[in-house]
This record gives sequence, C-alpha cells and structure tokens, in this order.
Amino acid sequence: MTTDRRPEPFATPRLDALPLRVEYADEMAAVLADPALHTFTGGAPESAEGLRARYVRQTAGSPDPGELWWNWVLRAGEGLVGYVQATVRGDRAEIAWVVGVPWQGRGYAGEAARGLVAHLREAGVTTAVAHVHPEHAASAAVAAGAGLARTGEREDGEERWRLGL
Repeated sequence: MTTDRRPEPFATPRLDALPLRVEYADEMAAVLADPALHTFTGGAPESAEGLRARYVRQTAGSPDPGELWWNWVLRAGEGLVGYVQATVRGDRAEIAWVVGVPWQGRGYAGEAARGLVAHLREAGVTTAVAHVHPEHAASAAVAAGAGLARTGEREDGEERWRLGL
C-alpha cells in the first residue's frame, strides 16, 4: 500500500484527474453552483471563498497520520467538470464522485469512478467503498459501472457499496 501523502494525477480517455489545489476554487464554485447537486446530499452550493477554505483544509491533509485525503478535480478539454475523492486508510478507500450538472449525462462520472478505482488499485488499495443515496439511480449506476456492489448495509440513510480490488 502506498504511503504517499499527496495524490498522484491520473487520466482516463476524456478526463484528466488533477490533484486538488486551492487555486481551483473559483472555477469549481461555478462547476458546483447548481442546487440540484445537493438533492440527495443536502446542503447548498458553496461560494468560491467557502471552497477555498475547504480546499486549504483538504490539501493540508488529514490530521490523522493513518488516513490519507486524496482529492482530484476533473478536467475535460480546457475546463473543470467535477471531482473525485478517496479517503484512504490502510488498504481501504472510501470514494466519491461529483460531476457538475451541465456535464451530466455524458458518462463523465462513470469514467471518472472507473479511473479512480483503477488508480487506487495501482496504489495498493484492496477495497473501495462508496455511499449512495438509495433514490439516486444515476449514482447507483456509476457505482455499479465501476464494479462496486450493494452490500445491503446503510449508513446515515445511504447504501454502502463495496468492491474488492
């Protein structure tokens, strides 16, 4: 298992996954601005200032030395379209993906999730876990397409999906 504190970039056929930088906050605020992104997760879009503060915390890394926070923005062509993330503890990763509303329906989320799973496998992760709202059919399809399967377990109202790598 890798012990690299910082995430390495990776790519898929249409996406570049770039390690998160605070400088991405302005562009990402626009990518994540649609309130529809919060239908299943709650909350509201963050301002560029709010994202900047969050990105400062995320890029500093977890205060727990046994946990890695790996975050990437997704670039398609010349612009950002979303992000993927993995919280890695040992050989297990909790993963998530978000693609901005204007870019949904193009297969980016599925491609990003598959790319993330492959990248984590190469880094020595043996188990990937995602939490999906039970009514979020599109996210369930992304999880299934990335090889994850429902476990029947629930946490905070979401279904746990798992893949042994």
